[in-house]
Amino acid sequence: MAALAELKARSAAYLVGLLPAVKLAAEKLIERCYSEGVEIRLTAGYRSAAEQQRLYEQGRTKPGPIVTNAKPGQSNHNYGLAIDFVLVQSGYSMSVDDDHDGIADWAEVVAQAKLLGFSWGGDWISFKDYPHFEMMFGLSLSQLQAGIRPTWQQQQAVINRIQGMEESEEMSKVEELLQKDKEKSAIISALEQRIIALERRVNISLNQTPPDAYHAALQAAKAAGAMSTSNDKDLSGLKTIQILYNMGLFEPEFTRFIQSLKQAGE
Repeated sequence: MAALAELKARSAAYLVGLLPAVKLAAEKLIERCYSEGVEIRLTAGYRSAAEQQRLYEQGRTKPGPIVTNAKPGQSNHNYGLAIDFVLVQSGYSMSVDDDHDGIADWAEVVAQAKLLGFSWGGDWISFKDYPHFEMMFGLSLSQLQAGIRPTWQQQQAVINRIQGMEESEEMSKVEELLQKDKEKSAIISALEQRIIALERRVNISLNQTPPDAYHAALQAAKAAGAMSTSNDKDLSGLKTIQILYNMGLFEPEFTRFIQSLKQAGE
């Protein structure tokens, strides 16, 4: 993937002239899509009357295919309220899933745009404009042509909603991370307890009281003079003593026999 800064730079020219709330939403759209693994860039933003006239003439009095039916003043782009986009990797394909998440990249962009407050040209009934998003603030084209514009209060409400939405999402991410940390801490604590229990079982520190199951064997070993203390034996040592005990090698008669052999040898 390209760097986010690069994607934003490639769209910067189309942010100029947009109303502040629309500009913020457009910037956030690029960022949010990027965080979802989808790269987009803007292909249109504010459009002057002269540029709109040039586009209208294309395919009519100028070479090229027809690209718009809107004359100057008839497009929401002329009022800084609309943007167009394209997928960096797949152009205008509406079915490709480059980030392999089971959702078409185009659909992910549309979903993010609607969350930010845009309406989508793909929802229009008479004419579908799939790369188009706009934010009309409840105004009609005729009102815009009459000079009515979104109030600063209307725009500020959109800005506040976007910022609040992002703060809420950031808080949710923090809470999710904290929850994961708690879960990790619980797992670590459980592992530590298991290690402590295991150390006690095998007497790694050699200072644990031996299990009761080895009591008789250890007492017999002490009485036979084979050991002086039982608290310094790990699990393997305890098992060895138990085997010797089971074989009767700590019986008084056997130990006396061994002692007699030692004395005879001396």
